[in-house]
Amino acid sequence: MPRQFPRVSISDVDEHVRLLAEKVFAKVLREEDSKDAFSLFTVPEDCPIGQKEAKERELEKEIAEQKSAETVKRKKSFKMIRSQSLSLQIPARDWKIPEVSPISSPVTPVVPDVPILRGPEQAAPMKYDGPEFQRVTISGDYCAGVTVDDYEQAAIGLAKALIIREKYSRLAYHRFPRITAQYLCSLNEEGWKKEDEVYPDFYPPPGDGEDPYDLEKVPANLHYVVKMKGGIPYVYDNKKMMEANEARNLPYPDLETYTLDLSHILALIADGPVKTYCHRRLNFLGSKFNLHEMMNEMAELKELKSIPHRDFYNVRKVDTHIHAAACMNQKHLLRFIKHTFRTEPDRLVAEKNGQKITLKELFESLHMDPYDLTVDSLDVHAGRQTFHRFDKFNAKYNPVGASELRDLYLKTENYIGGEYFARIIKEVAKELEESKYQYTEPRLSIYGRSVEEWDSLAKWFIKHKVHSPNMRWMIQVPRIYDIFKSKKILPDFGKMLENIFLPLFEATINPSDHKELYLFLNYVTGFDSVDDESKHNDHMFTYKSPTPDAWCHEQNPPYSYYLYFMYANIMVLNNLRKERGMSTFLFRPHCGEAGSITHLVSAFITADNISHGLNLKKSPVLQYLYYLAQIPIAMSPLSNNSLFLEYSKNPLREFLHKGLVVSLSTDDPMQFHYTKEALMEEYAIAAQVWKLSTCDLCEIARNSVLQSGLSDKEKRHFLGVNYIKDGPEGNDISRTNVAQIRMAYRYETLCNELSFLADAIRSADISDAKRL
Repeated sequence: MPRQFPRVSISDVDEHVRLLAEKVFAKVLREEDSKDAFSLFTVPEDCPIGQKEAKERELEKEIAEQKSAETVKRKKSFKMIRSQSLSLQIPARDWKIPEVSPISSPVTPVVPDVPILRGPEQAAPMKYDGPEFQRVTISGDYCAGVTVDDYEQAAIGLAKALIIREKYSRLAYHRFPRITAQYLCSLNEEGWKKEDEVYPDFYPPPGDGEDPYDLEKVPANLHYVVKMKGGIPYVYDNKKMMEANEARNLPYPDLETYTLDLSHILALIADGPVKTYCHRRLNFLGSKFNLHEMMNEMAELKELKSIPHRDFYNVRKVDTHIHAAACMNQKHLLRFIKHTFRTEPDRLVAEKNGQKITLKELFESLHMDPYDLTVDSLDVHAGRQTFHRFDKFNAKYNPVGASELRDLYLKTENYIGGEYFARIIKEVAKELEESKYQYTEPRLSIYGRSVEEWDSLAKWFIKHKVHSPNMRWMIQVPRIYDIFKSKKILPDFGKMLENIFLPLFEATINPSDHKELYLFLNYVTGFDSVDDESKHNDHMFTYKSPTPDAWCHEQNPPYSYYLYFMYANIMVLNNLRKERGMSTFLFRPHCGEAGSITHLVSAFITADNISHGLNLKKSPVLQYLYYLAQIPIAMSPLSNNSLFLEYSKNPLREFLHKGLVVSLSTDDPMQFHYTKEALMEEYAIAAQVWKLSTCDLCEIARNSVLQSGLSDKEKRHFLGVNYIKDGPEGNDISRTNVAQIRMAYRYETLCNELSFLADAIRSADISDAKRL
């Protein structure tokens, strides 16, 4: 069956949802300092009167419901559904574990009376065999403190949000957790099929003896035609089909549908009952982990000690968020500058006003002697002066404050063809290969200034042989259209999108005509969207917003606009590449480091995973959704400490305890780190400050491998052959050093939270509850 993009009309959207979404947008645009539409729980409370009044209103509402005969009847219905479903969830096998209350630890990932379908016949409910450990049990009214109406409203809203997320993930070949997908299928009384799962395809590393730069094994050309319309690429079999407007059968996104889906999530994060429910569940998850840790820490440690050979130092770790231009530490850069000046002083390295100049003459024009340089005078390290000053942070990319040195040492396009930059990266790669267990995903920049950027970058990659088995490459697109427009480099935003994505379609359709780019794309695993998120933008993104072709003024498009059009192009490109058996790309933007909470809403719909995610702390609804959807988050506490958030206030430890999928990353070692093993420095500081256990560190490391763009072959080797499966069954402790007790706890807790939503929706007497 062809993959198509499901469309929604504005007439299908509830008026209340639309107004609530606009209210959230309006609050963000005004940047009010007072309490906004998000919640009493989004920021630390400093108004006891407001807290007291809110609690009194909730209490009055709950008392009124308790007196209602209908509410009593519905609560009995909840208990009956819950007891029936949970009693059926316990596998019929002899567990060697203490008896567990099913209320807090459901052991089957689906609602029992809607079994998983694996083809035309119904299969028995999935069985799950967990390790022996002390489980936390909760008995009694499991939704105490939340009224029945609010509980049902929250469950339906959260389920709709997850369905929206799943739709966009599947269309773009992004990842979506299997267990959550199974629950969503059960809500609509549909069968979950394993063959319906989608996964990204990553190019496996070249084998021993294979040439990673072989330009001979290139697929044949197809000679399709690609045309951008409204910022969306359309693929045609030939020019005649293009003239007839008959595009190939690929899923093409619809702006109106996307903005309406965005409105649903925006309305949800401003909905009072949903905020209250999510706040309570998140508090429970944090408290539950504290109890789990108290009762099972020694059992987890005992389990790890029994595993031969494996420990924290020799489990695989991936630096999931790092920029290539700052992948070295400051001492490394200083040594390299001194070495090049000492060995190549007379080399021609630049051209200025038509005159070619040597390296020695370049330094003389800057009135400096490299011999006298120190890490302090190099001045590339961030400090107190960069806190909330992104402009000063960007200036740190210029060694000694000289843009000439940045162009020479940290750019791919310059007079010497980016040779120095390539040599630095290869030195960093060599250190990674010697460490064996550390991998990294550096970002290279594509700006969209011209269509030749891609070919230039691919030729640089192949000419200087930058490939390393310990590196996977990503492309970052800075959100700086306004700068290019002001300099008259670009006529409109649509041209920027064409420069970024049309070369990729050409290399996919006619790889024999673009051999270097085709080869380079095999080693690229994803796209990133980068820039200062704290920049204010007063444009509200809706289906009435100008198309990219019509966005010809100097104002920069808002964050949500960038994300939608990047996602839309990546989605069409991935489907085309999947047809050709080529690798696909993930969308992994910077998100939630600063700025509006709406950034995280856009990423929830469009991104496979995100970097930073600090602002999730401000929205309990989004934080809970990111947990239920198991969206990976690459966090960089040392980077945040210098830019936006003090280390002690970083929510990484809190997110980890609650069960969000977090990994540690370095961001910019040149600016934030001191040692040559920046990633280990990140782990060491986090372990010391937050007193993380070995199991905690290895869980973060495992998350980083899962989140990364490493190929399926590599992940099977690093994590175990069943790494795709949920729970302890998907964990090979001999490779990950993550205790099976920890994996069972995470799995059972997630099942528990999803089952709460399922039970509420199955019992709700609401017309749209049965058909989400």
